[in-house]
Amino acid sequence: MTRLRELAQVFLKIGTLGFGGPAAHIALMEKEVVQARQWLTQAEFLDLVGATNLIPGPNSTEMAIHLGLRRAGWPGLAVAGICFILPAVILTTLLAILYQEYGTVPALMPLLTGIKPVVLVIIGEALWRLGKKALKSWRLVPIVVFVVALVLVGVNEVLALLLGGGLGLAWLGMPRLYSMAWPLLAVAAPELGAASAGTAVSLSALGLFFLKIGCVLFGSGYVLVAFVQEDLVNRLGWLTNAQLLDAIAIGQFTPGPVLSTATFIGYLVAGLPGAGVATVGIFLPSFVFVALLSPWVPVLRRSVSAGRFLDAVNAGSIALMAVVTLRLAWNQLLLPLAGLAGLTAAPTDATPLGIFTSWLVLLLSVVAVRLPIKMGTAALVGMGASVGWLGWAAEQWLTT
Repeated sequence: MTRLRELAQVFLKIGTLGFGGPAAHIALMEKEVVQARQWLTQAEFLDLVGATNLIPGPNSTEMAIHLGLRRAGWPGLAVAGICFILPAVILTTLLAILYQEYGTVPALMPLLTGIKPVVLVIIGEALWRLGKKALKSWRLVPIVVFVVALVLVGVNEVLALLLGGGLGLAWLGMPRLYSMAWPLLAVAAPELGAASAGTAVSLSALGLFFLKIGCVLFGSGYVLVAFVQEDLVNRLGWLTNAQLLDAIAIGQFTPGPVLSTATFIGYLVAGLPGAGVATVGIFLPSFVFVALLSPWVPVLRRSVSAGRFLDAVNAGSIALMAVVTLRLAWNQLLLPLAGLAGLTAAPTDATPLGIFTSWLVLLLSVVAVRLPIKMGTAALVGMGASVGWLGWAAEQWLTT
């Protein structure tokens, strides 16, 4: 029971503070379970990251489930996964209720202005620690470059990892390439039916729709948008385009897994029952996939050839995190600054004081992490949110 209680506390905390998407969530998990509590080694953590990237579903949710299973068996699998998902589901449901009542998304931008630079620092710190462990030989560096190049030219993340693993098999000295079967799972969940726009909502159809997505969702959570656009907006008319865009915004503004967007959509379509079946449908496959995969991770590591493949996949995972971090830094810090300098068109919501606030939070976060102050994650997020709100308040005062 002690281990289950610890898991609940850790993953409720991560689920509540986990702004910034899967890379930030995995960084928080590494800090909590490897650095702070030493539940497993960095090498074991990286093996799980690499394995998780090769199965469908939200990576950070599956990492939470993996870690729960490692720490406390089957009960831990359920406790860690549910506790990580629960804060986002509750918050998203509350925002959906407000949205239905007032017809708009609550204004969260002042807080997010300060939180996003903190997220960059958290990811960057984890990248530094994990990168030193994952890149244990100079021969892994070309694999990182190879995976980064594939992603930058538009190759799917999972395919990039598989190709990086294949390169690792040859490059790391395997005397002979054995064929390795890594089948892509395609679950033929029942379709919603050839219905015209305006069809009455069916809870079973809604649940099966999100179950299907949870079974085939490789790579970015943005793939969810394409499914929803095609079926729920265009074919069935259960959502409008405006509602879909607002649902995506909510998924970005709330902590925890981005796929809690499904909870918001489910509520808009069918109230609390719809939120429930959508949430279960989108996340249930992750629990099943992790339960099936977890026993094979140590076996893969003991195999020389599979170990080389996993080393290459781990290096590729670091490459993916680096790409995500650079893109976040560009969008949140460098692009607005370039717009202010007249080098490019600035985003419509970028103001000089807002840009200054973001860079100030970034500087304060780096100081807090690298010097003896060593602020915890909760304190960092709180500091960022507070400075972001103060910057917004100062801007309102100066413009009135």
